[in-house]
Amino acid sequence: MTRAMTGSLRARLLWFLLAAIVLAAGVQALVAYRTVLNEADEIFDYHMQQMALSLRAGLPPSAAVGGIGTGEQNFEFVVQVWTTEGVRIFESAEEAALPQLAVLGFADVRARGTTYRVFSVQTRGLVIQVAQDLKVRKRMAGALALRTIGPIALMAPLLMLVVWWVVSRSLAPVARVRRQVAAREANELSPVSEEGLPEEVRPLVHELNLLFDRVRHAFDAQKHFVADAAHELRSPLTALKLQVQSLQRAPDEATRDVATGRLAAGIDRATRLVEQMLALARHEASMAAGAKPEQVDLNEVARLAVSDAIANAQARRIDIGIARADTAVVQGQSEALRMMLRNLLDNAVKYTPEGGRVDIGIAHRDGGVELSVDDSGPGLPEGERERVLDRFYRSGEPQAPGSGLGLAIVKSIADLHGAAVSLGASPSLGGLRVVVRWDDKSGKS
Repeated sequence: MTRAMTGSLRARLLWFLLAAIVLAAGVQALVAYRTVLNEADEIFDYHMQQMALSLRAGLPPSAAVGGIGTGEQNFEFVVQVWTTEGVRIFESAEEAALPQLAVLGFADVRARGTTYRVFSVQTRGLVIQVAQDLKVRKRMAGALALRTIGPIALMAPLLMLVVWWVVSRSLAPVARVRRQVAAREANELSPVSEEGLPEEVRPLVHELNLLFDRVRHAFDAQKHFVADAAHELRSPLTALKLQVQSLQRAPDEATRDVATGRLAAGIDRATRLVEQMLALARHEASMAAGAKPEQVDLNEVARLAVSDAIANAQARRIDIGIARADTAVVQGQSEALRMMLRNLLDNAVKYTPEGGRVDIGIAHRDGGVELSVDDSGPGLPEGERERVLDRFYRSGEPQAPGSGLGLAIVKSIADLHGAAVSLGASPSLGGLRVVVRWDDKSGKS
């Protein structure tokens, strides 16, 4: 019972609301009962007082009135009349045994084994006493009070039924969502309907749908990675196998050296492909996990990326550096941006002839921040500038072998950071120019 109460919102609400109704009804009934008793005492006292005053106006000054005889007597309500000398000249019940009271007004008197409420008033040499048995008074007042709290006792169960119905109906959408989620298959990640949900529950379901969306993207990225890996690794592995066979069949040392060189180059290409595919998979996983952004200095990112690419550039005698460095800070992930710029530099170094040049630029233009990479290579035909951003697409006449993943990684990271990637001709170096642009909402100086 306790576990059900703490685990079920519906049971908890019903328990506390019904307990509150019972407590409120009990308090209200007790207050009403006490109030009616007090008011009944005041009413009875008032009636006794009025009776005594009415008798005062109709009695002679000192006449002997007498009693009611020996017939049936009522000891619950007694009237007596005394003279100022202490002689009782009238009594409604001969055996009432009520004493004469010197104190005028109201008093409680013990007589006949019970307590009487007595009111005494003096007038024209007479003392009039009106007495009422308190047991009878309390019994009558109690009956009146019980009739007063009767409607409360009747309305409390009805109110409890209304509360039960309202709580059950209000939580019905929550139960519907629970049934929807419980009936799902493990691979079903479609959004849960938010229609008809209370405002307190809708944010929870909305966040649940966002979680489903992130998990779906993670599953899709995993499936794409597996499919891409199976497709793209088939050709390099087949080539490596053929190169090993050529090495085994080499008739002389010179042929063996050529086959060994081709095998080493094939292994390098396969290694590069696997590294880029793993980098893309890690980045897409971070996108699905919803990593929190931070403030990133693009100049620091540029310096780190240049240090990563400087070895390959020096090996081919390529001049690589930062041509323009405006102060710029963007919201994002520093490691992901470093990976993006490193891929741009690797791509530029790879396709730039020996002795060429690669420039990095960070500038504020048209209310936004632009990160650009220019090279002195052959550039790209206009018809291929959009297609090279797709996975595993290679230019028609590449100057260096590649996997077709470098610019795809760049676009994926740029999309994560709310930036746009565009390719064009370099106005300064004549080769390809790649621009990553943040608008005012994403970048700031």
